Amino acid sequence: MFGNLQEKLAEAFKKFKNKGKLTEKDVREGMRAVKLALLEADVNFKVVRSFINTVTERAVGAEVLESLVPAQQVIKIVNEELTALMGSTVSKIQIAPKPPTIIMMVGLQGAGKTTHTAKLAALFKKDGKRPMLAACDIYRPAAIKQLQVVGEAVGVPVYAEENTKNAVKIAQNALKECQRQGCDMLFIDTAGRLHIDEDMMQELLDIKNTLEPAEILLTVDAMTGQDAVNVAESFNGLLDVTGVVMTKMDGDTRGGAALSIKHVTGKPIKFIGTGEKLDAIEPFYPDRMASRILGMGDMLSLIEKAQQSFDEKKAQELEEKLRKSRFTLTDYLEQFGQLKQMGSLDSLMGMLPGVKPGALKDAKVDEKAIDRMQAIILSMTPAEREKPDIINSSRKKRIAAGAGTTVEEVNKLLKQFDQTNKLMKQLSNGKKFGKFGKMPF
Repeated sequence: MFGNLQEKLAEAFKKFKNKGKLTEKDVREGMRAVKLALLEADVNFKVVRSFINTVTERAVGAEVLESLVPAQQVIKIVNEELTALMGSTVSKIQIAPKPPTIIMMVGLQGAGKTTHTAKLAALFKKDGKRPMLAACDIYRPAAIKQLQVVGEAVGVPVYAEENTKNAVKIAQNALKECQRQGCDMLFIDTAGRLHIDEDMMQELLDIKNTLEPAEILLTVDAMTGQDAVNVAESFNGLLDVTGVVMTKMDGDTRGGAALSIKHVTGKPIKFIGTGEKLDAIEPFYPDRMASRILGMGDMLSLIEKAQQSFDEKKAQELEEKLRKSRFTLTDYLEQFGQLKQMGSLDSLMGMLPGVKPGALKDAKVDEKAIDRMQAIILSMTPAEREKPDIINSSRKKRIAAGAGTTVEEVNKLLKQFDQTNKLMKQLSNGKKFGKFGKMPF
C-alpha cells in the first residue's frame, strides 16, 4: 500500500534534509517534487494543487525558515496536511437512537460490496451488536447465495427472498424480520452494476427513502485509482452517501483514491479492506495512514492487532512458566500461532517506524518460515517438546522426515529456541540482554 508514493516522497524530502537552513526557493523546489509524487500516485490534480499550495504557504513561513531543524518542520507540516486531506479524525458509524441501525451498502460490481457487507457485520458482532444481513441484490447471478455463504461464515443471519423481484419490498420485509429477531443492526446489500445507470440509482433512492438508513456506505475499489473517485462523486451526488469503504488497500495500489475522496466528495473513508479474509477490515485512521505514507510507521494499529490476538489467560500462564524457567517448545509453538493471527509479516513490518519506503521490495519475507517451524515442533513427541536436550541425531532425522524438511532446519530451530529461552530468562529476571540470533522471518 502506497509503496511508490512512500519512495517518491522520501526522495523529495532529501532536498530538505541535505541543507542546514532552508530558503523559500528550497521549499518551492522540494514541493515540486512532492507534487510530482502525488500526481504519479494518481491523486486528483485539484487535490494536489490545493494540498501543495497549503503546504507551501505554511512551509515558507517563519516556523520553518527560522527553525533549527527546518527539514523536520516541513515533514511535520506535510504530515498534518496529509491527515487533514484524509479527514483529520476517524469517522465512526452513527448508531440509531432506536434500533435497529440500518446500514445501506452501495457500489459498483466488483468492488467487494457483498463481502464487505459481511465483514462489517462481523466487526460489529465482535463489539456485542446483533447484526442481520439483507440480500437486496436481485439481479447479479448468485448474489443472494454469496451473501448467505459469507453470512454463515461470520455467524450472522441473512434475510433473503429467492423469487421476489422487488428490492424495496425485500428491504421492508428484512427490517420486519430484523425487529422480530431482536437484531439491532441491519446491513442491506444492494444491487450494483458494471456502470452507473438510472434504473439502479432509482432503486437505491427508493430503498433510501423507504427505510431511511442511518448510514449509506459506498464501497469503492482502491485499485481503480482516479476512477474510484469519479464513482464516489457520482454516487454521492445522487444518494448523499455518509461514508466510504475502501477495499483492496492491501494491493499494489498507488493510493490516489484514498488521498482524494474526502476532498472531492466531502465524505470520509470510514473503513478499509486489508485482505481477502472476512476479518480483514479496520476503521480508517487518517493520522495513522499519513504516518505510514511518510514512513513513520503505525505502532497504534500494530498494538491493536496484537491485543486482538492476545490471550490474557495464556499470557499469565506463560509469565509463570518464565519465572520458573519452564518455557518449552510447546509454548514456542503457541507464540508462533498468535503471531500468525496478527496478519501477514509484510503488513506487520510495514507498520514499524524506521522501515524505509521500498526497503522490503527486494527482501524475501518468508511467510512459510513459521509454517515450517510449526511442522518441525509438531513432529516431535511431547517429551521432546518438554525437554529438547534429549533430541539426539537419530531423533533429529526422524523429526526432519516427519516435517518434510532437513536435519539442518531442525538444528536451526533448536538453536533459535535455545537463544530465545536464554533471552526470556534474562527478561524475566530483569537483566540486560545482548544480541541473540535473528528471528526466522
